[in-house]
Amino acid sequence: MARPEPTGIERTFNESDLIVSKTDLNGRITYVNRTFCEVSGYSEAEALGQPHSLIRHPAMPRAAFALMWDTLRAGKEFFGYVVNLCKNGDHYWVLAHVTPSFDSQGEVIGYHSTRRVPDRHAVVLIEAIYADLLAKEQGAESKAAAVDASLELFHATLAQKGVAYDEFVLTI
Repeated sequence: MARPEPTGIERTFNESDLIVSKTDLNGRITYVNRTFCEVSGYSEAEALGQPHSLIRHPAMPRAAFALMWDTLRAGKEFFGYVVNLCKNGDHYWVLAHVTPSFDSQGEVIGYHSTRRVPDRHAVVLIEAIYADLLAKEQGAESKAAAVDASLELFHATLAQKGVAYDEFVLTI
C-alpha cells in the first residue's frame, strides 16, 4: 500500500470517541473499531493484516516508538502522544494507551491500543519536543544511531524537567 504524502491538514474526532486497534506480536493489525476507520480513512478490510506503522506520520521520532516497544516488551502499559497519518495524508493527534494482551498462561499474544483526543496544550508541548528529537535523528548515520541519539536527548530533556517519562506524559 502506497504511503500518502502529509497534507498538513489536521483531523479531529469527538472527545467521547475512542480509537481502538489490536495487533499481533509483530505489530500487524488484527482489529480496528469504527472510529479508527472513520478517522484514519482506512476501511477495516484495508487495515487488517497491515503493519500498524500504516498510520505512522513522518513527524513521529523513532525514539517514541522505541520507548513504547521497550515498555511493552517489559510487560508494562505505555502512554504516549502520537500524531498519525490518515489514508489521504491528513493527520490526527491522539493520547495513546497501549497494553500487552495476555493469554490464559500469562504469555503476551498481542497489543491493544486505545486512543483518545489529547489536550491541545499537551500537543503543543510534545510537538516541539518531537521536532527536536526528529532533528537529532535526521543527523545520525544509521537508524540505530538515530534512536540512540534521540532517546539520549529525550532523557536529558526529562531530566532537565526533573520528571520520569510516565509522570511527564500524564501531567502535561
